[in-house]
Amino acid sequence: MKPGYFIQLAEHVIEGKILEGDELLQILKVPEGDIPYLMAGANLIRKTFWGDEVLLCAIQNGKSGKCSEDCAFCSQSSHADTDIPIYDFVGEEEILKTIGSLNPQIKRFSVVTSGRRLKRDHVEALARAYREVRGSGLKLCASLGSLGKEDLELLKGAGLTRYHHNIETAPSFYREICTTHSFEERLNTIKDARSVGLEVCSGGIFGMGESDEQIVEMALVLRDLDVDAVPCNFLTPISGTRLGQLKGPEPTRCLKIISLFRYALPKKEVIICGGRVQNLKELHPLVFYAGANAIMTGNYLTTPGRNYAQDIELIGDLKLKLNGTRKLSKPPEEIQV
Repeated sequence: MKPGYFIQLAEHVIEGKILEGDELLQILKVPEGDIPYLMAGANLIRKTFWGDEVLLCAIQNGKSGKCSEDCAFCSQSSHADTDIPIYDFVGEEEILKTIGSLNPQIKRFSVVTSGRRLKRDHVEALARAYREVRGSGLKLCASLGSLGKEDLELLKGAGLTRYHHNIETAPSFYREICTTHSFEERLNTIKDARSVGLEVCSGGIFGMGESDEQIVEMALVLRDLDVDAVPCNFLTPISGTRLGQLKGPEPTRCLKIISLFRYALPKKEVIICGGRVQNLKELHPLVFYAGANAIMTGNYLTTPGRNYAQDIELIGDLKLKLNGTRKLSKPPEEIQV
């Protein structure tokens, strides 16, 4: 493949060309030696629509374990045999403590809870916590399962701006990953969040046994849903889960996937989340050159991530810019979220 091919393709995307499935599939089949050319085009798209600003987000595991759902990758599923912390909803005081300790350069924060959906009284407690920090400059997100419109409206009124609900994988592969709720249920939650005026963050996990065609299928579904942000997670196999025997995707595979989503969704946030360091290893700084404009920093739900100070230093070393700084009444204390 000629070195200039992907620059030309990127220029067409910038001009408004919508890539079809076969064109996106070609991205995943690029020989390893041509990945720098692929990334050059993805990086051009990122810089055109996002400049050199990078957004940092962080999460808090607000309710851990004993989940009734059978998602094959998840250590929190009651169908898995794992040794993870198990606790009920942490409550508004603990959430406010975490928020108060966040580095001011973290712009988005999300409480994430296990289970099919968070109970109403816990939703109300989260809403009280979010009201306390509404207007602080911190953009508030949540990932609480299959909430209905009433709960979503309550949280929106409390300051929630974006709801996170992954589709996880392609519709054609979904039943291999989860059987306790349907793909359509996930779509309905996304549509409900959109209908009450919330932004939507939805992506999935790669390296679960899906094909190239199914990755493209997933990208096209997310494009049709017009989601605002796409979190890209790469499988960290956990012993005791159904996928515990797999190996995560290779670094170059991850870079191809990130690039695909930038070409497919040029104006959307592409956020690199779980498995970033575990799978990309020494290549993880290249996620930005592959098209990502955001990363999750700190720990994940039950697996370790990078300390936010390390990620801030990385962004500085790459001469990228953090997307704004919040004002706090007191200096933050460094924590792992």
